[in-house]
Amino acid sequence: MKKVEAIIKPFKLEDVREALSAAGITGMTAIEVKGFGRQKGHTELYRGAEYVVDFLPKVKIELAVADDQLEACLEAITRAARTGKIGDGKIFVSTIDRIVRIRTNEENEAAI
Repeated sequence: MKKVEAIIKPFKLEDVREALSAAGITGMTAIEVKGFGRQKGHTELYRGAEYVVDFLPKVKIELAVADDQLEACLEAITRAARTGKIGDGKIFVSTIDRIVRIRTNEENEAAI
């Protein structure tokens, strides 16, 4: 089992959700976050004063997938989140040792 964490542009969230659903992957968590990478923020003008916005709004999605679903998951996220411009985001994959569904006590892939 793998944990997939993806940082994407906020306006791409619905596209990614639909792509994951079409790939047969259900269930994910979405969190509004702020951050920056190579973009390094930008400068804005507010009431005549310039200020630097260091952290840009992003969305972090997290999901757990079976090993055999991983490639379909990564392809769906990459295809749906890509704009071709800087700041499209990153995907992190890590191994999950154990999952427990609290309601039923099911474990591992049965709990996904």
